[in-house]
Amino acid sequence: MKKNIATLLFAAGAMTAAFSSTAMAQGNPYEPVGDAWFDLPDGRAWGASSTIYYAGDDKIWVAERCSGNTNCLDTPEIDPIMLVDQDGTILRAFGRNMIVWPHGLHVDPDGNLWIADARGDEERGKGHQVHKFSPEGELLMSIGTAGVAGQDKYIFTNPNDVAVAPNGDIFVADGHRPGTNNRIVKYNKDGEYLMEWGSFGAERGEFNEPHALAISSENKLFVADRHNNRVQIFDFDGNHIDYWTQFGRPSGVYIDENDTLYVADSESNTGYQRNPGWERGIRIGSAITGWVTGFIPDPNQGYMPGTSVAEGVTADEDGNIYSAEVRQRKVRKYIPKTYRGEPRRRN
Repeated sequence: MKKNIATLLFAAGAMTAAFSSTAMAQGNPYEPVGDAWFDLPDGRAWGASSTIYYAGDDKIWVAERCSGNTNCLDTPEIDPIMLVDQDGTILRAFGRNMIVWPHGLHVDPDGNLWIADARGDEERGKGHQVHKFSPEGELLMSIGTAGVAGQDKYIFTNPNDVAVAPNGDIFVADGHRPGTNNRIVKYNKDGEYLMEWGSFGAERGEFNEPHALAISSENKLFVADRHNNRVQIFDFDGNHIDYWTQFGRPSGVYIDENDTLYVADSESNTGYQRNPGWERGIRIGSAITGWVTGFIPDPNQGYMPGTSVAEGVTADEDGNIYSAEVRQRKVRKYIPKTYRGEPRRRN
């Protein structure tokens, strides 16, 4: 039995190494549009930005942390949520004095915008919630107890992200630090608690910071299990399907209508046990097969502390990729190199 176990472990290690080589060997089929996609109005400085999400109709939702990386309630005149067109023109902004620390964005099948507020302000009674807004910025629903941290059916601690299934079921990734909550909480379309799964650990179905969520056309929930350096995959009842390490150390995940999977790795090789030997950047592949087909590298490769370049990632129907950056405090746009000088064609 010991020999068989050793053989299995060797095979698993060889497979991981193969995935690593595959992931890092892919070419970069994209080029950036300048150093930053757009500037904020009136010369205002960018805040840290960890999330970005395609809204459809050539528009993109962006969140930034109010010219800093702390409590947005301290700058009540700033709207941290913006709707932007492909050229970087801000079409709409909202959210002032409502959100402490915007972290995860999601657009549901009806076009509504969901926001995970990943910090709390108990004194002012805000944060530790997920919010549903209309496309115009009207608050439609909030889940979680405002300003209160904990672990209960309707109490979160630093929720990272939210995703909505085609039938309206709501999934919340709860716990931004390894020592806090490490779970996925499921609600129905009316925000009523249904179930939850996950706890701290590295086994299948356990988490060490579930940092982002995405849903594929096969009704699979993809979870960026960041400190475990893997993407975990579940059905909507919390049954574990698989986990993938070939996309690096995931901070952000996004799946488009063609089941192309985009994974932002902002932390590999940036600290103790942070996926040493892997390059940071955006990996592009298939949410069906798991094959990695493209890689946009972080230009600041080599060891560095903290996080670098893309933490949030999304893509539009023309094949453009957009990244949200915490350390650099900006958003970036990448266009396919093969489209240079040619009219863009939708899929």
